[in-house]
Amino acid sequence: MKKLALHWQIIIGLVLGLAYGMLASNSGWSDFTSDWVAPIGTIFINLLKLIAMPLVLSSLITGVASLSDIKKLSRIGGKTIAIYIGTTTIAVTLGLLTVNMLKPGDKVPNAMKEKLQVTYEKDAQKKAGTVKEVKDRGPLQPIVDIIPSNFFFAASSNRNMLQVVFMAIFIGIGLIQIPKDRGKPIKDFFESLNDIVIKLVDIIMLMAPYGVFALIAQTINKVAGNNPSEVLELLGALGYYMFAVIIGLLAHAAITYMGLLKLMTRMQINTFFKGLAPAQLLAFSTSSSGATLPVTMERCEEELGVSEEVSSFVLPLGATINMDGTALYQAVAAVFIAQTLNLSLDIGAQLTIVLTTVLASIGTAAVPGAGIVMLVIILEAVGVPSAGIALILGVDRILDMVRTTINVTGDATVAVIIAESENQLNPQTN
Repeated sequence: MKKLALHWQIIIGLVLGLAYGMLASNSGWSDFTSDWVAPIGTIFINLLKLIAMPLVLSSLITGVASLSDIKKLSRIGGKTIAIYIGTTTIAVTLGLLTVNMLKPGDKVPNAMKEKLQVTYEKDAQKKAGTVKEVKDRGPLQPIVDIIPSNFFFAASSNRNMLQVVFMAIFIGIGLIQIPKDRGKPIKDFFESLNDIVIKLVDIIMLMAPYGVFALIAQTINKVAGNNPSEVLELLGALGYYMFAVIIGLLAHAAITYMGLLKLMTRMQINTFFKGLAPAQLLAFSTSSSGATLPVTMERCEEELGVSEEVSSFVLPLGATINMDGTALYQAVAAVFIAQTLNLSLDIGAQLTIVLTTVLASIGTAAVPGAGIVMLVIILEAVGVPSAGIALILGVDRILDMVRTTINVTGDATVAVIIAESENQLNPQTN
């Protein structure tokens, strides 16, 4: 009997998790779900995070070292960063167009505005406190933060992924500069480590359907608790805002990503989505492009035909600086909050949103909820009260799942484009 494809297994887990979550909410099983179901999802995410750091380190070092010269590295790196920044700018622009056309902030009843602000006031204050620390830093602090002072400390946390990317590229450049026979033992070590981690991905993905089931069930549990009517009330009030965000995200995927694939590669659209589907579903359920990175790399190499040389450089870099979905969401959310509070944002303010969002998205950690912290910075930049995030925190987790899926799709799209431009896209998979 033919084994069911992985993406179908994940979809089944997702649907069953959704059904169980609603049943648990109606039946008052909130504590049972938190104690006995949610830990399965936590274990699954922890396993993915466990291998994310060694994967990025080993794949980037071997990827850079295999480029053989600095010129090739700078060429691939230049193209990758240019496309990432370009697509992020388009995403923010699409987000602003969507929110200005639909005006979701005008649709929220005044009574619900007050209720949301009271309900999520404490959470909003916590986020604002985190942002104050970020704002007090100097203008060059983001660049300083990229360069670690301690190798092992940087590698000890997935939040330091940008530092690990820097270290890996730096070590890879060093390997290029020394004679091949001297660098071979180090390169062989990291190639072996990379092979081991990829094999571990295969083992961890056996748990994917169960992990996705638990994650979706716990998401509903957090939002609804034992009172599903609260979810319906919240979705009713913020449904138009969610619609604006999701429409913007889908438009970006359809227009920007699919347009680039058509114009710049030979990759068929159905081949792309079929090959990437497990990574997209995993991104949707985990809300973490960092945790999804091992699967994204595996699918791009094995199903889309992207060379290991390209995927090992482009995808880890994308997981740290390419946050199109997050950037688009932040643009929509900022204007939505302003509309809800009856504050007008002129062209100058919206251009500030574009610039701030593009720059902020580069430093946004690839973990659940990080976009909210950056959103507060954007609100402060255009003079909108940061406490306004209380209006959207209730549905943030749901939108986080969608925007993370777009982030991962964008990373894979750019990997295919770069592989095509370097003649390193396997034509057998097209």
